[in-house]
Amino acid sequence: MTTTAVQTYTYLRPSAVRNGPGGPALALETSGGATPTGVSAHPRFFAGFVTAPEAAAAALLSVADVASARYYQRPAAASLDPVVTGNGDRLRFESFSGCCGVYARLDILDEGLDGDDIGHGTTNVDVNTPLRDALVRVGPSDPLHLQVGPDDLTVTTFDGPVVEKKVPLPDRWLRGFAETQVIASAFDLRAEVTAAEAVRFLRTLPRVRSGSGSAAWVVQAGRGLRLTSRAVPGAVCLPGPDRLSALLRVLRHATGLRLYGPPVTAASAPVAGAWEVVLPGMRLTLTLSPDPARGFSGEGAVLDALATEEAAEDADLVSVLLAWEPRVDIAELARQSGLTPERVRAALTVLGTAGRIGYDTAEAAYFHRELPYDAGRVERDNPRLRAARDLVAAGAVRREADGTFTVTTGTEEGAAHRVRSDGDVLSCTCRWWARYRGGRGPCSHALAVRIVLDTAESPVESSAESSADSSATVLGGAR
Repeated sequence: MTTTAVQTYTYLRPSAVRNGPGGPALALETSGGATPTGVSAHPRFFAGFVTAPEAAAAALLSVADVASARYYQRPAAASLDPVVTGNGDRLRFESFSGCCGVYARLDILDEGLDGDDIGHGTTNVDVNTPLRDALVRVGPSDPLHLQVGPDDLTVTTFDGPVVEKKVPLPDRWLRGFAETQVIASAFDLRAEVTAAEAVRFLRTLPRVRSGSGSAAWVVQAGRGLRLTSRAVPGAVCLPGPDRLSALLRVLRHATGLRLYGPPVTAASAPVAGAWEVVLPGMRLTLTLSPDPARGFSGEGAVLDALATEEAAEDADLVSVLLAWEPRVDIAELARQSGLTPERVRAALTVLGTAGRIGYDTAEAAYFHRELPYDAGRVERDNPRLRAARDLVAAGAVRREADGTFTVTTGTEEGAAHRVRSDGDVLSCTCRWWARYRGGRGPCSHALAVRIVLDTAESPVESSAESSADSSATVLGGAR
């Protein structure tokens, strides 16, 4: 896996579970992050008690397990600190596996917290080896005080040396945040079972490492779950059952299990799916890529939105209206911005490429976060999008009399590809389309045609002018 940058996480002191007069106190130290008032070196999001201490400790460990794991090509080490977002009524802890094929999110809801107001913003939290060892020892009768962020910046700076972690920042790990929110937005609830059935089913899954291309399917059978070797309507894909191992830590605290996935037919290829363990006042969700060898970063779900200039301009307008909401209301954003709901969704996809948008399958809603990364990096580093823009700039796209398009990529034989429109889907005669049939996003030739079509269909008044006028209205109203 290639890396192009190093991310430095700076903590005032290590996170730790410290014993106090009221019992264990879990102090999670924060690194630099974004808040409604701007960038903060060490934001503070919450101080209070968790209502289910042992379950919360186990669930946080599960998120950390995913951050330190690689489920494909395992010998290489991975270690990234989880991201935490305060959304006013909950705390969200997120991580990706080192191979980017598993996305974990722990939502500690308002009913799972008992303390002061929950802040707004996004940062990283330090999860170190001593902290992991201490979390394992949190018992069912231990009251657990949770503190996210330093309690006193002035005092803490003299309490010990600054902890600094320099971590290679994989491009694909960043792109995973963009892809998962688009992919998960197509999921629906497919199965729901009790805690007893969740324990029975998950503990009987094979623990051996799954190979590339192997995928089982899961269907609801009465009150339980059943494995099947092929897709059927209503099934959820399970590619690499061993990748659910992080859920085993929390099973004894579970109150239920929910499975989410896209619509499938008997002819469907493996697809992504989400597994949500319901806990007291919390939800722990693992989203699995369609193949253990496939990270979310290469799925290409965002490419169609990135290829349109309209969506990029709309994203500038919609970004002004985001307010760290736990649930982003599409209809309300459409009303405030003057855009259609479809254009708002496309704009959210673009914002997702900078990590600013996530998707909660349990509530079927987007949410707002801010990651401290270069906002243009995902688009710049996407080779298919770059290639498509180069093709358009070179005049390689030609419309034929029958309505199809020819995209010429060179002078040698086989360098011309035919792109055909089938409704909203553009198919191509290239090898990429033949192999994936759109399952990993469009090829560069189809993207080039999409860009040409978008340019040709632009109204006389540009979207930029329209968005600028709307932005001025919104900002003027805000003032």
